[in-house]
Amino acid sequence: MVKAPKINITENRKKLPQMIKLLAHHYRTAKTALHFGNPLQMLVSTILSAQCTDVRVNKVTPLLFQKYKTAKDYATAKPEELQAMIRSTGFFRNKAKSIMGATRVMVEKFDGKVPNTMEKMLQLPGVARKTANVVLNNAYGIVEGVVVDTHVRRLSRRLGLTSQQNPEKIEQDLMKVVPRKDWGYFPYWLVDHGRSICKSQKPDCRECFLNQLCSSAFHFDEKGRWIGIK
Repeated sequence: MVKAPKINITENRKKLPQMIKLLAHHYRTAKTALHFGNPLQMLVSTILSAQCTDVRVNKVTPLLFQKYKTAKDYATAKPEELQAMIRSTGFFRNKAKSIMGATRVMVEKFDGKVPNTMEKMLQLPGVARKTANVVLNNAYGIVEGVVVDTHVRRLSRRLGLTSQQNPEKIEQDLMKVVPRKDWGYFPYWLVDHGRSICKSQKPDCRECFLNQLCSSAFHFDEKGRWIGIK
């Protein structure tokens, strides 16, 4: 297997305005796929979505939201009952712990409400910048940064916009080059692109509308392994 060529981050970032224009055109309706009716539901759904598909989360949450309606309901829940309801989302013990810990702090410090600032969101146990960004953007329309999930991490590296591995460092790189007005949309464009074309194992470079701008185009074999430069 041919070693992947070194990516010129500076040159790739110059192409970003063209990338954004194309992404915005192709994914005009991109938004979160999680179903929610209020900020608390958004927070719980986002915690459950870690290493789990949004489709699976959306199958679990209707009964969950029917049983637990307030932050206090979650904070005082019996752990084994909450775990049983979210078991199919994976890592259910840790997720139940995060949900109960976050809602307990909400009850104690924020009158049972989901905070609407990044500073306060990060005070909730189990809530890092990714979760905080998702909740602030979707529940309150507040954009404090760029959501970095597995799709955004993969695509921002393949597009040559960052060489970082850490999600928070990737976010800082993206915030420097993506126009602030696009911070809220950019992650969902990449998520839709990652699900439909730039998949983890089999990126469809030939059908990709970004292939003339992407530093990774045509570098993959059918299993998603690097095979050389175009």
